[in-house]
Amino acid sequence: MKYKESESPSQIGVEITDVDISKPLNETDLNSIHSLWVKNSVAIFPGQKLSHDAYNNFAMQFGAFGKEPFLTTMKTQMHIVELRRKATEEASHFGGSWHSDWSFQSSPPSATMLHSKIVPPFGGDTLFTNSALAYDDLSADLKAKVEGLNGIHSAKLPYADDGFYALEGKERTMKIKSSKSANKQHHHPVVREHKDTKRKSLFVNPVYTVGIEGMTDMEAFTFLSEIFEHMTQDKYIYRHQWDADMLIMWDNRSVMHMAEGGYDGYERLMHRITIAGESPIKSL
Repeated sequence: MKYKESESPSQIGVEITDVDISKPLNETDLNSIHSLWVKNSVAIFPGQKLSHDAYNNFAMQFGAFGKEPFLTTMKTQMHIVELRRKATEEASHFGGSWHSDWSFQSSPPSATMLHSKIVPPFGGDTLFTNSALAYDDLSADLKAKVEGLNGIHSAKLPYADDGFYALEGKERTMKIKSSKSANKQHHHPVVREHKDTKRKSLFVNPVYTVGIEGMTDMEAFTFLSEIFEHMTQDKYIYRHQWDADMLIMWDNRSVMHMAEGGYDGYERLMHRITIAGESPIKSL
């Protein structure tokens, strides 16, 4: 197994080669991959042809499967979500705003995996921003302010029965399940400590963080806008460009991400698996 860590200022990304992830990993390789992943937040495996069974088996080496409350999994694969956008599709591409996957859950997923099947000739990049490095760079005053705060997380903006996807009005290949249950809330620390690395990071995102405990809506909006502007500076961002048969896995505890469009007229197909995580740990 070989690897190359990114040299970009974002400190995100490690490309891992000379390993066949369609077969069970030995303990040494599995431990090495896990360590490289949590250190670099995004692990990239190019040139990996995976059957559904092989994909599931690879994922299970990193933990239990996560729950997909508002997305429909494949009929024959209860843990794989097919992210397909057809060439003729008019609906917007999925995941086009900064977010951390399912942060509204009581125990959000630790990892998300995405395996590319059909890649358009241009567009469709995935962007990641380093929320741990963004925390490190906060001023002393802002660090003091965010410590001890709790964010209010909910899926209501995209997935409620009066949310974006319910009201978008354009047919979508992906089957999204809007529901009143999306209005439920969970409160998580604004600054969380990573279970493995012990690094602190900002655990808020524009899609699912809908408020801050103890703040009015306007106070929370102003505060979060400042934090999001800081987190999405170019110096924290890694842009991932896809090839076919590439798997990437990212750490939702230390990055936000978003999908770009720009490939109208071409089909794009990805298969997604999430890995269950732990309840966010309050930083000490």
